[in-house]
Amino acid sequence: MFSAADHGFMARALRLAELGLYSTTPNPRVGCVIVNGSTIVGEGWHRKAGEAHAEVHALQAAGDAARNATAYVTLEPCSHHGRTPPCAEALIFAGVTRVVAAMQDPNPQVAGRGLSMLSGAGIVAECGLLEDEARELNIGFVSRMTRGRPWLRMKMAASLDGKTALENGVSQWITGAEARQDGHRWRARACAILSGIGTVRDDDPLLNVRGVETARQPLKVVVDSGLALPVEAKLFHGAGVLVATASEDAEKVAALRQQGAEIVCLPNADGRVDLTALLQELGRRGINELHVEGGFRLNGALLAAGLVDELLLYLAPCFIGDVARGMFDLPGLGSLAGKHRLSVRDVRMLGTDIRVLGRFVRS
Repeated sequence: MFSAADHGFMARALRLAELGLYSTTPNPRVGCVIVNGSTIVGEGWHRKAGEAHAEVHALQAAGDAARNATAYVTLEPCSHHGRTPPCAEALIFAGVTRVVAAMQDPNPQVAGRGLSMLSGAGIVAECGLLEDEARELNIGFVSRMTRGRPWLRMKMAASLDGKTALENGVSQWITGAEARQDGHRWRARACAILSGIGTVRDDDPLLNVRGVETARQPLKVVVDSGLALPVEAKLFHGAGVLVATASEDAEKVAALRQQGAEIVCLPNADGRVDLTALLQELGRRGINELHVEGGFRLNGALLAAGLVDELLLYLAPCFIGDVARGMFDLPGLGSLAGKHRLSVRDVRMLGTDIRVLGRFVRS
């Protein structure tokens, strides 16, 4: 169905889409290549929500050469009026004769309508070229559109015996500089960083992106059931803070709001934060990828609730000992049949540390 040339041009479009890795939130990352004959006559990528989409940039670059050309786009062209006009209309008006999309848009407002609009205008509209690669690039956007919640990626740094902090909570630094810098790149691509009150009290983290060039900082989200977050915490410096709580203590709420925090009260039956409701709330706020850097209690609660999609694990070549804190606070198993299984997708060295990227296997 698709030629070697088609694959090459779509691969180029995907590389363009990656340029928006840190900037397109809450929109998807999209790239577009316009080809006339066998020559690329225009390229573009979506840079920022509210600005022109990838197809518009590529068409502007191509000019009159877009007529009778093929457009390769990593996501189905939009068909609805949002903050920008429909890209499908722009392609029709430009006179392209063929559009190849990597994948259908999971947004219910589009979901095949863009391709149908193109076909109705007499344009050859095809879909499915390098679909897996396109889906991976926008895995958070797909999650939000299909599940109503962000893709949850949990980052951990641990010793080889699986310990993430000393018994007293000290965890800085288990891994080396290369691993920590890589962690900031994963932070930068996320829409929000989630942590728990225990981690904030023990480490007083900034929860921001450092050492990585980015036009925006992710939202900082803290799970704090009892509103124990100190008003002098470093995380109040910089980007916005959202505190998820189960408390309605008016005095504590007022104090945190005075620091610029937004408070959402989402209690469950046990008087703790309802983590499922929190992810749904973040989905409503346009959060595509959620990067978690919490302690073993929050990590365990998220895993027990079935909310963790992906594990980003940095393993340092050292041992800390049995009394140190582990990765997850989970109840003991009576049988290995109840183990949480991972599908390992990538393993690599970063300095002296090992990085493992894996996805939890759902039964």
